Amino acid sequence: MKAFKAYDIRGIYGIDFTKEDVYKIGLFLPELLKSDKILVGRDVRISSPEVWSALSKGITDAGADMYDAGLTTTPQIYWGTSYFNFEASVQITASHNAKEYNGLKISRSKTVPVGYDSGLAKLEEMITTEQIEISSAPGQIIEFPFHDKYLAFLKKHLDDISNIKMGIDASNGMAGLFVHELFGDDPFYIFDEPDGLFPNHSPNPLKPESIEDLQKLVLVNNCDIGLIFDGDADRVMFVDEKGQFISPDLIIAVLAHHFQEELQNEKVLIDIRTSKSVSEYIKKFNCEVEMWRVGRAYAAVKLKEINGIYGGELAGHYYFRDFYYSDSGLLAAILVLNIINEFKNKGITTSQLIGEIATYANSGEINFRIEKKAEAMEKIKDHFIKTESPTAIYDFDGYRIEFEDWWFNIRPSNTEPYLRFIAEARSADLLKERVNKVRELISDFQ
Repeated sequence: MKAFKAYDIRGIYGIDFTKEDVYKIGLFLPELLKSDKILVGRDVRISSPEVWSALSKGITDAGADMYDAGLTTTPQIYWGTSYFNFEASVQITASHNAKEYNGLKISRSKTVPVGYDSGLAKLEEMITTEQIEISSAPGQIIEFPFHDKYLAFLKKHLDDISNIKMGIDASNGMAGLFVHELFGDDPFYIFDEPDGLFPNHSPNPLKPESIEDLQKLVLVNNCDIGLIFDGDADRVMFVDEKGQFISPDLIIAVLAHHFQEELQNEKVLIDIRTSKSVSEYIKKFNCEVEMWRVGRAYAAVKLKEINGIYGGELAGHYYFRDFYYSDSGLLAAILVLNIINEFKNKGITTSQLIGEIATYANSGEINFRIEKKAEAMEKIKDHFIKTESPTAIYDFDGYRIEFEDWWFNIRPSNTEPYLRFIAEARSADLLKERVNKVRELISDFQ
C-alpha cells in the first residue's frame, strides 16, 4: 500500500489510504503489538476525526480498549506511552505535510517506534491478506486526557527566561495547545491557533517560504530568537536575532551547553547529514559522538541502544534520554531558550553563539530528481574515491565520504525518485567546485 512508509503510515487521505484501511489497521494492531490497550491521540487535521473513528472501531472490534487522549502533539503521545506504561500507541497525524494528508505514527512498549522494518511491513501484510474477525467481547473507548500532566513535565525544565524577547510561530499546528501556557504572554505569537487547513503557510518549517513571517516578526520586534514548530510539534527550528535561519543540525551543538556538566564520557547521536562542525564542537565537552541513519524509526532505537544522553537530526528532531529516547519540539525549544538566555546574560547574541559553532561552508540539502538512484550514487562515490583520498567512508543511509577539507553525503529518498545530497568544505570556493562536479556527474542520469 502506498501509504506505508519507512517511518510511519502517511499519504493523501482518501487516495493513498482510506477509512477502510484505517479500520483494518486498528483491527490488526492489537495482535501485532500484543496489547489489549492502545493509547491514541490526534492532530487537528480536517480528516483526523474520521480517521480516529475508523481506527477506534477497528481497535475495539479486535477486543482491545482504545484510550482516547484527544487532541495532542505527537511527542505528548510518545511521553504518555511510557509514562502510563502502554504497550502500544498511535498518533493520528501527517506531521509537516499539507492539509490533504494524514497518517499514523505507531509506537510499541517503552515508546519504541514501529517502522517498516520493525512491524509496519507485517501490518501491511495482515491488512492485505488476513480475514476480518470481530471479537465477541468488543473493547471500550476510554477518555484519557493528560494535557496537564504533560504540561507539568515540560514546565519543570523551563528556567526564568523573561530576559529574552522571542517570536513564536506555531504553524497553526499542535504546538498551539501548549505555547501560551509554557511561555506566557510576553512572546510575539503568530499562527498559534490550531487549524487543520493551515491557512497561513505550510506546516513544514524547512520550506523557506514557511519561515518568512517569523523572520519579519523577529526583525520588527527586535527579538533575540525566533521559534517555529511543524504541524505535530515533534520538530522545532530557529532563526537568530538577524532573522537568519539556523541550520537545525547546529542546534545539536547548542544543546551540549544544557548537558555540559553530564557530558563527559557520554554519547551524543547525530545523523549522517550533520555538519562536521557539530561533532567537533561537542567533543570539546569530552563526550563521544555517534553517527547513524536518518529518521525517528532508526534514531530513537539507536539512541536507546547506545544509551546516549541526547541526539538530533538535520530535519529538526531532537531526542532525549530523559524523554524516553524520543523527540520533542517543545522540550528542545525549552532547553534552547534556557541556553540563549544564559548567553544573553553574558552579552552573547544567538548569531554569535551559532558563529562559534558553524566553521564550514555548507551546501544545504540538494534534491536531484533521478530514477536510477543507485547507479548515480555509485558513480559519484567511485569518482571521488578514485580522485581523492578519503579519511572516512560510511556506507549506511547512502554514503558519507569525508576528506581532509570537505565531505559529502548522498542518499536516496525512501519514497520519491530523488537523490538527496549535502556537502561541506573549509571554504566556499572549494564547496562550489565540488558541488558543481557532482551536478556534472549526475547530469548523465537526468
